[in-house]
Amino acid sequence: MNGFETIIYEKNDGIACITLNRPRALNAVNIKMRDELYEILPAIKDDPEVMVAIIKGAGERAFSAGADISEFGTTPSPAVARQVRWERDLWGMFLSVPKPVIAAIHGFALGAGIEMAMCCDIRLASEDAQLGLPEVNLGMIPTAGGSQTMPRLVLLGRASEIILTGDRIGAEEALRIGLVNRVVPRPQLLPTAEELARRIMSLDQNAVRYAKEAITSGLDMPLEQGLELERRLAARLWRGHLPA
Repeated sequence: MNGFETIIYEKNDGIACITLNRPRALNAVNIKMRDELYEILPAIKDDPEVMVAIIKGAGERAFSAGADISEFGTTPSPAVARQVRWERDLWGMFLSVPKPVIAAIHGFALGAGIEMAMCCDIRLASEDAQLGLPEVNLGMIPTAGGSQTMPRLVLLGRASEIILTGDRIGAEEALRIGLVNRVVPRPQLLPTAEELARRIMSLDQNAVRYAKEAITSGLDMPLEQGLELERRLAARLWRGHLPA
């Protein structure tokens, strides 16, 4: 699938790779990028050849520095902006992908950038990564789920401090609090992501997808309902392994 202006999409041996491709703008998420991501994510969901996806940023400086502030105030009205936001819920689209999605984070991952990464299943960071939700510095609050996803990943007090101060944290601190899974030297970031993707691909793919469903759906359920979901998925997987 080609012809995108703000992203690069590549597919190789079961791995789909999305590159945010606005390096001069630090891969800021503009309307065009949001629309193109909204187009490509369903293709990843429906492509039987894709087993794992990796998302990364182009250039040397950023995974994504957040929303493109040059577009702030360009919509006809706040009501129209909200309508567009809900009609094209990019963050919900990320969460709906049933296959594992790995974020390979380098440089700046701020605002919508880190929010995008928090919608992925696994986050790898290079040693130079700087992460944060700076919206309060602009008189705003996170609008792409950051106030909800971060407290689900790290301790509430630490998440609150990051959101309420707008401060950035480095890769090692992000690792310490559980915001990222691993920190690696910059040259090893993409190879590590690809190695992890291949490891996941070597496993039973139904088991991988059911395990992801159990994790992501169960988080929004009381424990008893989550345990019942796990039992149902395990039984479905077991039945699928029975000889015909």
